[in-house]
Amino acid sequence: MSNHLLQSNTQAILLLCASFGQKRDTEPKPLTLGEYNSLAGWLLEQEMTPGDLLNSTHKNKLLSATIGKLDSNRLVALLERGMMLSLAMEKWTNQGLWILGRSDSQYPKCLKQKLQHSAPAILYGVGNIELLTQGGLAIVGSRDVDEDAINYTNKVVQNCAAQGIQVVSGGARGIDQVSMLGALEFGGTAVGVLADSLSKAAVAGKYRPGIKEGRLTLISPYDPDSGFDVGNAMGRNKYIYALSDRALIVSSSFDQGGTWAGAIEALKKNIVPVFVRLEGNIPEGNKQLILNGAKPFEPTPHTSSLPTENPTEEVETPHTSSSLPTENPTEEVAGKLDKPKDIIYELVLPVLLEYLEQPLDEKSLAEYLDIQVGQMQKWLKRAVEEGKVIKTKNPVRYCLKHSAKQLLAKLEAKTE
Repeated sequence: MSNHLLQSNTQAILLLCASFGQKRDTEPKPLTLGEYNSLAGWLLEQEMTPGDLLNSTHKNKLLSATIGKLDSNRLVALLERGMMLSLAMEKWTNQGLWILGRSDSQYPKCLKQKLQHSAPAILYGVGNIELLTQGGLAIVGSRDVDEDAINYTNKVVQNCAAQGIQVVSGGARGIDQVSMLGALEFGGTAVGVLADSLSKAAVAGKYRPGIKEGRLTLISPYDPDSGFDVGNAMGRNKYIYALSDRALIVSSSFDQGGTWAGAIEALKKNIVPVFVRLEGNIPEGNKQLILNGAKPFEPTPHTSSLPTENPTEEVETPHTSSSLPTENPTEEVAGKLDKPKDIIYELVLPVLLEYLEQPLDEKSLAEYLDIQVGQMQKWLKRAVEEGKVIKTKNPVRYCLKHSAKQLLAKLEAKTE
């Protein structure tokens, strides 16, 4: 594939943002994502596309333009790197890589929908592009893990493969690689979002069979030849979550490391529902993520707890509780209340409280009970006013009073 086969918009984005294997201090410096977003906003105002900047007339227009803090001369210099683009494209093509710009039709829509301006301007990749649109379960965890975590992960990915659920991960040593390679071993599909060295991974023996069979896709928002960088490793976490429907944290340190940071970011920005492992040797970070809005995940032996292909279906099924009415609840409540809406509220409340043993947002609760979000908001507001439920912020979640602390107490007792 040579550069003339790239869409003009993608060519322009590469010229503006790609490093072509050069160091960051090389002049002119490629645009950061934030800088490119500023330029994209200006192009939109001018009713132009990135590809229009390949035309000399439009390119010269940049010299007299004021685009935030961007240096117009720098923009023009970046656009004149045509020879570097040609050489890089020849190299990437020989390595079997492809490139997607944010304006390409095959660029995964879920990234733009969930991340908006945080969606990467460029994606480098190898393998079956179609896998980028299939969602799945993101499985992530620490690099240093014990046998409990590895066995747990293998059980999860085996169930995923059996149900046709794709695995999305980061390709790092530890849980990421265990989940991706396990998905392939059990006959499933996987997407890996790499923080570095895509060109090396594309030809690695452990990945080549899956790539050739169309069951593995590796992508990176960073230069294919870039080495490891802590900032890049942190930055790519949100792309893992955004490409999935649900996320499972197998093991996380508390308040440190990429797994913790990625999970907290996903919870705060509500990218996808986040679940944590609460079986075996449970790390402190997993317990603390519960207090931040994550949910317990029970993958074995109940396969019903895995995500389904329908993203509106929730992952967990509530357990039957002895606190729920077992006879005719209408007769019991109707004598105490005058208004039909009060009767309905009292009937629903026990079920609502059962779900809220774990922190949940109002949308998830509405999906559980198959009702409008507006109605759920009214019930939750009343439950909060009655002191039965508490509402947390950043992110907004609802749960029973002290339920999170009670859950952690149970976990501590379990591990003692």
